[in-house]
Amino acid sequence: MVKSKTKSQPLRLLSYGQSTSTPVAIATGVGAGAGILSLLLQFIVFGISSGTNRYVKGMTVVQLQDGSISPGRFVGPYERDDETIKRFISDSMIKMFGWNGIIEATENGENITKQDKGIDIQTKRNNRKKIPTRAWEAAFALSENQDFRANFIKKLAEIVPSGVFNGEVQVSLVTRHISEPRKIKDGRWEVDYIGTLVSFNRSENQGKGIAFNKTITVEAIDTPKLPAKPTEFDKKIHLARRSGLEITQIVDYNLGKKEK
Repeated sequence: MVKSKTKSQPLRLLSYGQSTSTPVAIATGVGAGAGILSLLLQFIVFGISSGTNRYVKGMTVVQLQDGSISPGRFVGPYERDDETIKRFISDSMIKMFGWNGIIEATENGENITKQDKGIDIQTKRNNRKKIPTRAWEAAFALSENQDFRANFIKKLAEIVPSGVFNGEVQVSLVTRHISEPRKIKDGRWEVDYIGTLVSFNRSENQGKGIAFNKTITVEAIDTPKLPAKPTEFDKKIHLARRSGLEITQIVDYNLGKKEK
């Protein structure tokens, strides 16, 4: 009998177990390298996040409708800061009492200005009169409770000069002072608005001013959400109420009473 020769195995220095083929070894090495690289990247990201958090800790960023972002903060459903209340009142009053006979519109994707034909309103005297389109849109900032908005625009129609719609008369509301909001109860505030209503008559080539001093009450509301396919009417309401506020009362400012 001839004894079969056993092939001698190559010596393996500091090795343990079975030998590994070259492709498997390469794959294993690549995997290990990728794991180490991933770990290093996680450490880098953690370091960047930690550094950033030192500067933005406690800060909330919100995205506005125009795509821009702005710092924000969490507030209760019936809380509004003083500047938001004052800005809402100022914008609403200026739009409701600023009449120049011109409206801005979009035609074929371009912004244009054209003559304002006004919105027909039936007054309490059963007359048909007009108010400026801009004032009608801004009046959506007024509460619908107890027909406050409906009654307001009827009274407004009685004082708007007809010359506004042919360019003969222009009226502007000049804000002089807006007091700090006084909290009446949760979600309700009172503000004093001091201004001057200035009218300019082209034929007389001069302006006249009358005092416009009011105490205005506002309440917090839920901002109306736009539907998936909003109409122009939907957009006007949303624009007037996007601050989450509505005007519930407008009365004459009593200086003597306030000083007592």
